[in-house]
Amino acid sequence: MRIVLLQDVTNLGKGGDSVIVKDGYARNYLIPRKMAAEATPSNIKAAERKKTMGVGKESRAEKEARDLAERLNGQSLILARKVGKGDRLFGSVTAKDLSEALAEQGFDIDHKKIQVNEPIKSVGVFEVSIRLHHVVSAHLKVEVSKG
Repeated sequence: MRIVLLQDVTNLGKGGDSVIVKDGYARNYLIPRKMAAEATPSNIKAAERKKTMGVGKESRAEKEARDLAERLNGQSLILARKVGKGDRLFGSVTAKDLSEALAEQGFDIDHKKIQVNEPIKSVGVFEVSIRLHHVVSAHLKVEVSKG
């Protein structure tokens, strides 16, 4: 089934793209969630209009993401956690914890954009990436210490 994406869909395309997907995926997932619409001529024209109008907005969003990435690169977070034997944490440091710590420093970043490669369950220094825009990402050092 050919559909027009109304917003960016991971591993499928950007908003305004016309793609072919399985019928069930389109009817049961994408269309009910208002992520896509059937590729009728009117929907295709509307998506093209929206795409051309969104070019300036997209470049502004990318510029803002680059500015934020410049401020974030080089930042480091220090988190104090309770530890047990062998410097193992009780629990783990999650993306939500990192988002809250960044909010205390004045950065408003959604926890879904923070990519922790593996769960942080021990004391040490870790590298975490933050996906700010589909072409812009920042890297952050997280230091977990005994607290």
